[in-house]
Amino acid sequence: MEGIADLPLHEGHVPLWLLKLMRKLAKAIVEIFILEYGPDKLVERLANPLWFQAFNNVIGMDWDSSGSTTVTLAILKSVLNNGEYGVLVLGGKGSKAKSVPEEISYAVEKLSLPSRLSDELKKASRLVAKVDSALVQDGYSIYIHSLIVSENAKWAIVQQGMNVNLKMARRYHWLSNSLESYIREPHSGILTLKMEKAVLNLVDRNVEGARKTIVDLAKENPSAIVNMYREALNALRKQTTLYPEASIVCVDPVKKQVYYAPITSVNILAERIARIKEASPRNLEELLLVKGVGASTIKALALISDLIFNEPPSYRDPANYIYDPFKYTFAVGGKDGVPYPVNRKVMEETIVTLENMVKEAKLSPKDKRRALNKLKSLRASVYD
Repeated sequence: MEGIADLPLHEGHVPLWLLKLMRKLAKAIVEIFILEYGPDKLVERLANPLWFQAFNNVIGMDWDSSGSTTVTLAILKSVLNNGEYGVLVLGGKGSKAKSVPEEISYAVEKLSLPSRLSDELKKASRLVAKVDSALVQDGYSIYIHSLIVSENAKWAIVQQGMNVNLKMARRYHWLSNSLESYIREPHSGILTLKMEKAVLNLVDRNVEGARKTIVDLAKENPSAIVNMYREALNALRKQTTLYPEASIVCVDPVKKQVYYAPITSVNILAERIARIKEASPRNLEELLLVKGVGASTIKALALISDLIFNEPPSYRDPANYIYDPFKYTFAVGGKDGVPYPVNRKVMEETIVTLENMVKEAKLSPKDKRRALNKLKSLRASVYD
């Protein structure tokens, strides 16, 4: 179940001693998991926001912190960095997110993937980033972007956005083999702690008309788009339309909330439309990949599609599942003392136990099965 998780902004850093234990525990869990299920299944699990959050909690990170994404991805990246487990984590927070294209080339070589996959993975990375920032405009700016890829070319993308006003982060999850389309409900399941009341949502399955209209609009003469944009803005501000063929007479509060913020200057919009027109995109995916096209351009085109041509986007938050990951914090405790401070002794004993299981699992199929059964018994006793 892939999707989105909301996380509040927390201050502070993870102590060095805890980071070391987290890394050891994460490595033991990952190794046992891959021995049992293989690298593809690990990618699939990390694409599930609930499993990701549970893993984060089990290794001792906060259950509800925005920093949990950064720390968990960084730990996984360091644990998997040599490729011996058949999985690599690329990118990360801030400037590290921008290094994904270069790191993809390294991953293709390290995991012995076909060279053609390099361009495919780079395209996927760019599209996912564009979709969650331009087609889903929910008030969260993307600042973490990580691509997780296996030796069998299965990939997941985990990225996170921050709403500075709410001091809340939102995490987005994608998985390659469940992806029917980048632009039509690409998140097969979305989980969240907080629903947004007004979102510009162009990935809703029911707004195909708006997506098509946006692509058609982008092929028009830039001056014509600017004129329509001005008319749409006038309708938004005055709550009336000037175009006789437009059917929207009154702009409802939800739409006004979505379009309230300044979209872009008409000169910049004209330049970007001219660039799109020159590129001649055949669909919305190709339009998103045109250089310079981002949230403001898409919002301007969506406004025209909505108020002039009566082809609105969805205003529904794509998040559709509420969940409580709190129970997973009882494994070893949490960094900030919720539900209790990390029990260092228990954590160290758990690491030793798991490392011994890994050693046993490598001896023979029979020993492997015995060790894995021990792990299942241990897991059952923790959560009973």
